[in-house]
Amino acid sequence: MELTERKLKILQAIIDDFVFSAEPIGSRTLSKKLDLGISPATIRNEMADLEEMGYLTHPHTSAGRTPSDKAYRLYVDTLMERHPLPVEEQTAIRTRLNENFNELNKTIEKAATLLSEITNLTAFALTPKEDNNQLKYINLLPVDKTSVVLMIVTESGKVSNTVIRLRSGYDQRKLEILSKMLTYNYRGRELSSIQTIDLVKKVEADIAALSAMSGFMENFMPEFLRTLEKMLDTELYMEGLTNIFDIPEYNDLDKARMFLKMMKQKDRFTEVLDNRADGVIITIGEENTDEEMKDCSLITATYRVNGKFIGKLGVIGPTRMKYDEVISLVEFMTDNLSNTFQITGDTDSEE
Repeated sequence: MELTERKLKILQAIIDDFVFSAEPIGSRTLSKKLDLGISPATIRNEMADLEEMGYLTHPHTSAGRTPSDKAYRLYVDTLMERHPLPVEEQTAIRTRLNENFNELNKTIEKAATLLSEITNLTAFALTPKEDNNQLKYINLLPVDKTSVVLMIVTESGKVSNTVIRLRSGYDQRKLEILSKMLTYNYRGRELSSIQTIDLVKKVEADIAALSAMSGFMENFMPEFLRTLEKMLDTELYMEGLTNIFDIPEYNDLDKARMFLKMMKQKDRFTEVLDNRADGVIITIGEENTDEEMKDCSLITATYRVNGKFIGKLGVIGPTRMKYDEVISLVEFMTDNLSNTFQITGDTDSEE
């Protein structure tokens, strides 16, 4: 059976109406909305053909039809018209994203929040894997007589601040010297390499070389290594989980509960995101390999930090969504993140 131009127009009208109303549509209603110059009976026959071809489904409780996963795939690949975001919206997004542009994680978390607010869907952002990320500087900042903050900053802009409690006091001047010494010795080294035994011994030797800092060692080294290990992990930021309660598909509380349970399994969801290809990827309903996502559409796009480290940003929601708007928004935001963290020069922030 051929997918004629008339069938395509009818299918697009059904998709547009259903995305807007979340209600199945019948041939008579469609004939009033769609000026094709054909009768409701003809539209009904065409809709029957589209159902037979797998593009429409027929809910048991309604005389109307709804788009299938196959219809949404055709829409995304062929029928969807793409439009750039309005200039005002682009400016507003850039402004909010750049509020913390010098801190990678805060900016990425902000991106997930913005994406959720604008789409009214559940949005997420995955930080890049950073095995090859290089250390930029280390700073030890006094808090009180027995506490210091260990600040580690990477070349990608990732910042970690860890409070270290000491069993005894310390010499503030030597704390400053130690910060400069550690930065000088380890700047430019990959985070993963700093955890090797030889380098750990070198850090210990640097601390031991400073008299009056001997009691510093037993507290500093475990926290230093734990912080490096944590910085190597990817982080998943998720925003707008409760948005599903405003979506008709989740009026069924059992379905909403299953969605929330799925999204709270962060390790599993992170694995799903890690296994997705780079670029803009859209998986619709049954295309998702995870059984619990068979009723969802998942849209992801990748961003780069200094052209190297790859992270992901996207949304998950019902298959009924405004694909054109969501895809344009996700693409714009990932492009903006990549541009924001395109490091073109070298700054000595520790000075």
